[in-house]
Amino acid sequence: MAQHHGHLGAVYGAAGPQEVAALYDRWAETYESEMARAGYRHPAVGVALLARHLPRGARPVLDAGAGTGLLGEWLGIVGYPEVEALDISAGMLEVARSKGIYSRFHNLPLGAALPFRDGSFAGIISTGVFTTGHVGAEALPELLRICRSGGVIVLTVKESLWQGGFAVSLEAAVASGRVSLAEMTDPYVSMPGEPGTTPSRAVALRVTP
Repeated sequence: MAQHHGHLGAVYGAAGPQEVAALYDRWAETYESEMARAGYRHPAVGVALLARHLPRGARPVLDAGAGTGLLGEWLGIVGYPEVEALDISAGMLEVARSKGIYSRFHNLPLGAALPFRDGSFAGIISTGVFTTGHVGAEALPELLRICRSGGVIVLTVKESLWQGGFAVSLEAAVASGRVSLAEMTDPYVSMPGEPGTTPSRAVALRVTP
């Protein structure tokens, strides 16, 4: 198990969604500078996969776990003109709102029922969310439901979660015919500047037409 200190250690050790939200609220103002020092790679890897598998101009895209909008800033640059932000932390979303890059905001957790119609989004991207103390495979069915037929879902997944049940859940979804695996990266360290960071991987999924 990775041993982290400061804000990162606190959110990884949170007891539940309410504590996670409160901790991220307090972290919002310094989150981006701290993650930059850690060499945070998930947003870059996620955007690369989305751009490879979701056609330019597809809309809308859901940034699920948007935080302060680190990834959202890049989505517009690479050709996705309508992006909605979802995050458990109202404080993080306030920072994201100040950037003027999202069309709508949803202060909601992943892992429970979401208030969107079936097939609401052409694409969904979620980086740094499927990780220690945050969200697990229980969030996958709702993401599949709200992504439209033929749409793309990109996720980064901590290797401990992958081995701890996420891979099995994904295999079951593929076997059911609901989704196919379009691409999977090799394991990589998401924060090379943060000692003790354990590997993650990223996947691109295509919802079956």
